[in-house]
Amino acid sequence: MQKVAIIGGGASGVLTAIFCAKSGCKVEVFEQNSKIAKKILVSGNGRCNISNQNLSSSDYFSENPSFVNFALESFGFEKFEKFCVEIGLLLTTLEDGRAYPLSNEAKSVVKIFHDYALSLGVVFHTESKVTDIKEMMQKFESVVVATGSRAASHLGGNSDAEEFAKEFGHTIIPAYPSLVQLHLNSKTASKMSGVKLSGEVSLLINSKKELTNSGDILFTDYGISGFAILDLSQSASYALLNYQVVDISVNLLPSFTMQKLSAHIMRVSESQPQLTLIDILVGLVPLKISNGVLDTLNLLPTLKAKEIHTKLSKKIANQLLNWRFEVSETHGFRHAEVSGGGIDTNEIDEKTMMSKKCQNLYFTGECLDVVGRRGGYNFAFAWASGYLAAKRIIS
Repeated sequence: MQKVAIIGGGASGVLTAIFCAKSGCKVEVFEQNSKIAKKILVSGNGRCNISNQNLSSSDYFSENPSFVNFALESFGFEKFEKFCVEIGLLLTTLEDGRAYPLSNEAKSVVKIFHDYALSLGVVFHTESKVTDIKEMMQKFESVVVATGSRAASHLGGNSDAEEFAKEFGHTIIPAYPSLVQLHLNSKTASKMSGVKLSGEVSLLINSKKELTNSGDILFTDYGISGFAILDLSQSASYALLNYQVVDISVNLLPSFTMQKLSAHIMRVSESQPQLTLIDILVGLVPLKISNGVLDTLNLLPTLKAKEIHTKLSKKIANQLLNWRFEVSETHGFRHAEVSGGGIDTNEIDEKTMMSKKCQNLYFTGECLDVVGRRGGYNFAFAWASGYLAAKRIIS
């Protein structure tokens, strides 16, 4: 009976434990927190966006982009869902491919996985932080490092895997926060704190537009958040890590063209000359946003509508549809959902997740230089990498 140690009781660690134990291995999981799977519990706002039906390497970022291919082909969504159904965990899939437990509750996922692992004889050691990886290598025939990344330190995120890997000569790709809020170099933005709306955000790196996302936008006291921001944060964070100039352009009214919005402002100004500029603006966007526009353009809110000319209407329209902000930094690892960078995957066997520098030492999940988009992609890689490690261990 092969003795297997798994360091980390998160997604990839628990799944590795289950598949190893199913094949008769004696498995022990060492988890630093008082409970396993804390990140699963908070994922998807407590609903657990457990995977995604549409998986491809284009959904991931890495210095070695093709690394994920074999894992996704070997244990993609269909195989993962089949496994879940076998243990009684039914899934439901949304139109965009995001998958959730049918119970719509992350606690269900953790309980079923935990109880199933226990039924197979897996031993969980909670509040057990491993500090000596070489000692573990001596005690166990196989050791799997599944400690995650630096993201969400309040849930146990750390750089343990990187430190363990260094002891065996592994190269570490500099880590950076991903799926994270952004800090803006703007006093006006902080004055708009609390305003949430649906819009469009473009990311500019060194003044060149790189990508555009649509979705929720939330202004905060430190800068900006919302799904539209999280979805471009990987590229923004990576650019900041490499000392590039990062800006965002916010389109608060994507249903308008510049011409149509300018024409609307002029039409209201001419038909209702007694109104003020602030009256016209609040008919389009929230009051805090309206005041922000006025501050930025140095205009008085009491300016009469009859005084608004075509040139000014175009200036206001441009501000609402192309509001530039300088990104100074991210909101940090603590607030990030995941982390980019990590252990260089060129030094990991893509078919087994075993270290190329140390026999029977495996690295799975987020500790590797693989980070996915928002939408269940990071869990998908965690499951797949854990499956491959277990498959090699039991072979």
